[in-house]
Amino acid sequence: MNVKHFIEEKVLIFEITEELDHHVVERIRKRTDYEIQRLMPKEVIFDFTKVKFMDSAGIGLVLGRYKQANSFGGKLKIVNASERVKKILEMSGVAKIIPIINLDDTEKTG
Repeated sequence: MNVKHFIEEKVLIFEITEELDHHVVERIRKRTDYEIQRLMPKEVIFDFTKVKFMDSAGIGLVLGRYKQANSFGGKLKIVNASERVKKILEMSGVAKIIPIINLDDTEKTG
């Protein structure tokens, strides 16, 4: 499983480095659930820089971690989603409740 995580000032960052389909989501879910429960961060960030594909299992992964973080007052956001993944998140309605941010754009304008 290729998921890296970092914690910095109560912000937990998961760098997802593979496609989010039903073959890998269960392993990622277990790892993210464990770290979120253990650290109880104020913010969880999914870095999708290397994610090129996501199916409904990936949507379920994101929504489940959103609910988990929300249960103790934490927030969740997605950064650097490709246009293809961003479109899936928008069509599924996920983008209405979870912010999707392209860090490259904010660095250029900020």
